[in-house]
Amino acid sequence: MNYSDFESVISHKRMKRYLNSCGGNKRKALTLYRLNLRLSQEMFTVISYYEVALRNAIDRIMSDALGDDWIRDSILPGGIFDNPLFSGTTRIIHKAYNELMTNGKYSSSKLLSAMEFGVWKYMFSATQYRATGKRLLKAFPNKPKSSVTTQYNNQFIFNELDTINRLRNRIAHHEPICFMLDSEIISTSYLRNCYTRMVMLFTWMGIDAKSLLYGLDHIPQLSAKIDSL
Repeated sequence: MNYSDFESVISHKRMKRYLNSCGGNKRKALTLYRLNLRLSQEMFTVISYYEVALRNAIDRIMSDALGDDWIRDSILPGGIFDNPLFSGTTRIIHKAYNELMTNGKYSSSKLLSAMEFGVWKYMFSATQYRATGKRLLKAFPNKPKSSVTTQYNNQFIFNELDTINRLRNRIAHHEPICFMLDSEIISTSYLRNCYTRMVMLFTWMGIDAKSLLYGLDHIPQLSAKIDSL
């Protein structure tokens, strides 16, 4: 497909950023767009794997403490999230629970799978970390010990998860990840930084990311191709 036909499908407004970043070179702009799409697909896959790993780790910890239906029970009267402070989390759980019950498909595993990434992130916020018994750092048995300069605590984990969550949302909303933030300069530095931090979190959880993502992860190679344009 030539550039004009491609632009008519994707839109002039969307392609303008790619074209400007490539100095008006239409062939190069098409290449950049397609590489960005491939990079987005692979990064979303890696984030999805991480989300499942984190979700399952949290579920194991909470199930051991509160039972298999802990997430459903958390929003019942007297439950750990039965608190106005946690209205966002309880709203998401209520909505998913009600839909599953309406369709006659409730199970603790289905409710768990229906949660958004943000639900797991906010479990490391100060208030929810306390509400869940200050036990969720057990999900990261290999994290470094805190020092005077760096506290590897729940707030540190929250900030790392927030970075991943923001990138996930950018990809989900089809925002490009091949530029510097708020710029037309080609660079995957932001993406590579997020990727490195996620691999670090996999390691802290005792997971070999390289083996887990074998054959699926070409992010370093795709990033290098984009940065060389």
